[in-house]
Amino acid sequence: MFKTYETATFFDEMLEQGLPKKHYIPFYEQLLQFTNEQLVQKHNAAQSSFLRQGITFTVYGAKGGTERTMPFDFIPIIIPNENWKEIERGIKQRVKALNLFLQDVYNERNILNDGLIPAHLVDDNPYYYRQVIGANVAIGNHIFMAGIDLIRDEFGTYRVLEDNLRNPSGLSYVFQNRYVMRKTYPEFFSAYALESLEDVMRDMQQALLSHRPQYLEPSEEPQAVLLTAGVYNSAYYDHVFLAKEMNIPLVEGRDLLVKDDRVYLKTIHGLKRVDIIYRRIDDDFLDPTVFREDSLLGVPGILHAYKEGNVAILNAVGNGVADDKAMYAYVPDMIRYYLYEEPIIENVKTYLLSNEEEKQYVLDNLDKLVVKNVGASGGYDMLIGPHATDELREIFREKILEAPHQYIAQPTIMLSRAPAFQKERFYPCHIDLRIYVIQGTETHIVPGGLSRVALKEGSLVVNSSQGGGGKDTWVLKGDEGHA
Repeated sequence: MFKTYETATFFDEMLEQGLPKKHYIPFYEQLLQFTNEQLVQKHNAAQSSFLRQGITFTVYGAKGGTERTMPFDFIPIIIPNENWKEIERGIKQRVKALNLFLQDVYNERNILNDGLIPAHLVDDNPYYYRQVIGANVAIGNHIFMAGIDLIRDEFGTYRVLEDNLRNPSGLSYVFQNRYVMRKTYPEFFSAYALESLEDVMRDMQQALLSHRPQYLEPSEEPQAVLLTAGVYNSAYYDHVFLAKEMNIPLVEGRDLLVKDDRVYLKTIHGLKRVDIIYRRIDDDFLDPTVFREDSLLGVPGILHAYKEGNVAILNAVGNGVADDKAMYAYVPDMIRYYLYEEPIIENVKTYLLSNEEEKQYVLDNLDKLVVKNVGASGGYDMLIGPHATDELREIFREKILEAPHQYIAQPTIMLSRAPAFQKERFYPCHIDLRIYVIQGTETHIVPGGLSRVALKEGSLVVNSSQGGGGKDTWVLKGDEGHA
């Protein structure tokens, strides 16, 4: 099966010198029991399952229709328990520091006054909203849900690639990947004991409801909604799934109104008070009286109600100042500053192009580096130097010279790989791992998270909007984790 599979110089999740690693042996032995024809049948059944369930995402501006299903690959990423415990500790540490940073820059600004982070990186940041300085953020928590992207380098060392603190998507795929895997490939589970996903949505609901506005009496139950931009949003399926699983109404801006600085849901029985809004629309569209006046997605007056502490908005308004790609470079310093600890999981080396020396180095080495727009996501406005044409590198050279503060650069990491079975054969694909953090009065890490895979051979881009797919992610219980 794997005769033509080459691990080369990359770290491979499953294989080493042509043989399976210890925690993959039961999976590998079961895999050998199948014929190629059986695997093709199962593969087709799995893809069809996603389509029948309407599990889709939208690619804006795509040719031939915008609605897609994310390709699923059945070979899971298996993480030994010991490795997972280290990931959990590192991610909790990071998100704790990021939350303290957000609370600080929207209040005392100590980290800026002490000169650890240049103030202009905050004050000139388009995602830093002065309108919410001093806002009464429920339980002091700015980050209800975070998506922290991890990669492994050529030595197998985990590194944080990106922090997503605004509207990280994809949690629904974690559950659907597991569902499809158990339904279509049940044989693979018999030899493994896995950390379960069963409690995740209960924990998420409890974390959501813990963001009680101050005016609520202890005897009153908070009323929560999920605010979506609607069916044309790229992650609409995610919104539907989360609202259903947390048992809260899925609403659009037109379903809400603000009266006397309180937020209400319009129902056929009259107005119903809303205390907590898990919003999945961007800050700019939240309130047309404060941000974009042409927004039809938001709710007029909602920001004032929020500042008064009469409604909790999750994630908090203005989180984008902490997760852009320039601020990322300072997260290890935030950990040391707020927690007096060394980072458990390291960053990828990052060049800030507002620094003249670093900018010149990047301009001289565009063929070796990855360049990213600090505010973009989804793989857009990104240059992968070694794979780019001379023409594209020149375009990015001009972009950097015109607005250096808008870009960062990083070395081309030799992303780890894992086998994928697509088009009736096995081949190695680069992967990353999005870890979901759910935070209320307690912090929970979703076991495993979402493994994303660059299914196009040789590609380093795992984003679903750029042709990436998904894999199930298994976290093994105990030291051995398998029978």
